[in-house]
Amino acid sequence: MSASLLREHSEQQFAEELHELAQTDRRTRPPNWKLSPWAVSTFLLGGQLPNGFEVTPKYIGNRRIIEIAVATLATDRALLLLGVPGTAKTWVSEHLSAAISGDSTMIVQGTAGTSEEAIRYGWNYARLLAEGPSAQALVTSPVIRSMQEGKIARVEELTRIPSDVQDALITVLSEKAMPVPELNMEVQAIKGFNVIATANNRDRGVNELSSALKRRFNTVILPTPATDKEEVEIVQRRVESLGRALELPAEPPALEEIRRIVTIFRELRGGVTADGKTKIKTPSGTLSPAEAISVVGQGLSLAAHFGDGVLRSEDIAAGLVGAVVKDPVQDRVVWLEYLETVVKERNGWKDLYRACREITD
Repeated sequence: MSASLLREHSEQQFAEELHELAQTDRRTRPPNWKLSPWAVSTFLLGGQLPNGFEVTPKYIGNRRIIEIAVATLATDRALLLLGVPGTAKTWVSEHLSAAISGDSTMIVQGTAGTSEEAIRYGWNYARLLAEGPSAQALVTSPVIRSMQEGKIARVEELTRIPSDVQDALITVLSEKAMPVPELNMEVQAIKGFNVIATANNRDRGVNELSSALKRRFNTVILPTPATDKEEVEIVQRRVESLGRALELPAEPPALEEIRRIVTIFRELRGGVTADGKTKIKTPSGTLSPAEAISVVGQGLSLAAHFGDGVLRSEDIAAGLVGAVVKDPVQDRVVWLEYLETVVKERNGWKDLYRACREITD
């Protein structure tokens, strides 16, 4: 069954690692946690276990950030992962849930159209009309199921949810209970329940959190990668994983091509070249590692199906232009200026310059 899945959940993909961690984990586990906080952080950050088993890193970055996030979830405080798009908020949320609860599927996806029922509960209207309000007619949300089973609930893109719907979480986070006034009852959370929310403030349509809701979260900010080496490693690992999952018949991407993409993104994000000598304009997009992964993944697909299987500059050019030029007027000017003043003059980058000019013109 799992062999035919396009994308496995974290607890499926890394089942062997979770099993090995559980077998060797001798540290104290909070109630209903599958692993100890130490083992959860090891699952995300990677490392060698006492039995010699190697756990692969899922998050590459500051260790202390993950330790703070895990320690927060071991208390009665909810966790808010905050950062610009593409800083692995959802990725971290999924893997934390998989390691703690063995289940990363208790998820509410935030959108402008998310209703209160997605967080609280709804009704099976056929039964409601036939029988009236009853426990059998109640349709529970992922949040309620997490409360009942003592698991982690995930709320993705919290600031995309309308403010009045966001506030449905206040009672859950403060009282650890969900009132159901129609049945004159409430659902109380059992030990192990907590909430991980993700949010960014770069998208249009962002709804600021109320002060009451903010106070009920511990906020951990996930930064963009600190160094180009770190970012290259993130892109390389994720692209290799995607290539295996999608069964792309292409060679693993050359490290040099990934370095060029990461260098371009970091320079355009920072507004200055890597040597600090030339200031450049910044485009409107975020140019995060997630977009770099997308550029390389698209390039590998082109190389596999329309080339010789080797990733080349012409394979990544279209993805690069698409990632940078979000605004066809403003960003195009920024991109053309960068091509002429930086890419064209850089040793060994003439092939990339020609491929990008051909796509841009």
